[in-house]
Amino acid sequence: MSVKRTLYLAGGCFWGVARFFSGVDGVSSVVAGYANGNGENPSYEEVYTDRTGFAETVQLTYDPERVSLPLLLQLYFALIDPTAVNRQGPDVGTRYRSGIWWSDEASAREAAPVLSEMQARYGAALAVEWGPLRNFYPAEEYHQDYLEKNPGGYCHVSLRAFRYQRLIDAARLQLEGESDPVARMATLSSLIHREMGFFWVGFYRVEGDSLVVGPYQGDPACLRIARGRGVCGSAWAQDRTLVVPDVEAFPGHIACSSKSRSEIVVPVHDVSGAVCAVLDIDSTEKGAFTEEDARFLELLLSLFIW
Repeated sequence: MSVKRTLYLAGGCFWGVARFFSGVDGVSSVVAGYANGNGENPSYEEVYTDRTGFAETVQLTYDPERVSLPLLLQLYFALIDPTAVNRQGPDVGTRYRSGIWWSDEASAREAAPVLSEMQARYGAALAVEWGPLRNFYPAEEYHQDYLEKNPGGYCHVSLRAFRYQRLIDAARLQLEGESDPVARMATLSSLIHREMGFFWVGFYRVEGDSLVVGPYQGDPACLRIARGRGVCGSAWAQDRTLVVPDVEAFPGHIACSSKSRSEIVVPVHDVSGAVCAVLDIDSTEKGAFTEEDARFLELLLSLFIW
C-alpha cells in the first residue's frame, strides 16, 4: 500500500481549483485554505484585505501510485494562466497569486523537471511562485466543496476545464499500457469527440512530405495535406499549436468541410521530438478555441509515447 502525499497549489479563487482537482483519479482529499502568509489561523475577511500575505490555496492529498506529482503540476499549469501576476480571471490581488508549495524533499526533486520545462516555455513571463510550504490553514467550512454545495456559484475556472479533466482521466484509464499509436489515435478521437462535443476530431499522420488522414470522428475529411499547406500543414511545418478563430481568414485554408468555422491543430511528437502527426479539431462556430484548449490538448497528447 502506497503512502499518501500532499501538495499545495494556489491558482486564483480556491473554489474552482478545489473542484477541479477533486475529480482527478488518485486525489483522495482536497482542502481549501490559506498558505504562505504572516500570522496564524487567518479568517477569510483578513486574507481578503491582502495585508496578511496569505494566498488562497488548495491542499491535495494523493496516491503517487495512481497519479504522479508531475501530472498534477501539468494539470495545474493547464488550468491557470501562468503569466498572470496576482490574478486569475477577473479576481485580482496578492491572495489570488499563483504558487506551488511542498512539504518534503522528494516532492521538490519530482517537481524540478516540470518547473524547469515551464520556466523555459514562458521565460520571464512566468508568474508562479514555488518552494517549501511555510504554513497552511484550512479555510472556513463554507469554503469546502463550495461549488458542489453551490452549483451556480461564481468561479474563474471554466466549465470546459472540468470537461478536459474528465477527458484526461478517461484517456489515462482507457489507454494505460497501450503502445500502438493507431489505437491511441482512434481512442483519443472518440473520447475527445464524446466528451467535448466538437464537430470534427481526428489525426493526420506524417508520411513523407504529406499528412495522411488517420483515425477520426466526423464528416469525411481530406485524405492528404502537403507540408505547410492549410492549418494542419502549417502546424506541422512550424511545429506549434495553431488556434484559428476564423478558418476562412487563414491564408491558404483547405476547406475539407464547408461546415468548419474555427480550428485548432496540435502537433504530436515521437520519442525523438519530431512531429509524427497532428491532432486536428474543428468547430461549426467561429472563435470556438482558446489558449486554454491548447494547454489541455498539448497536455493530453504529452501523456502518451508516440
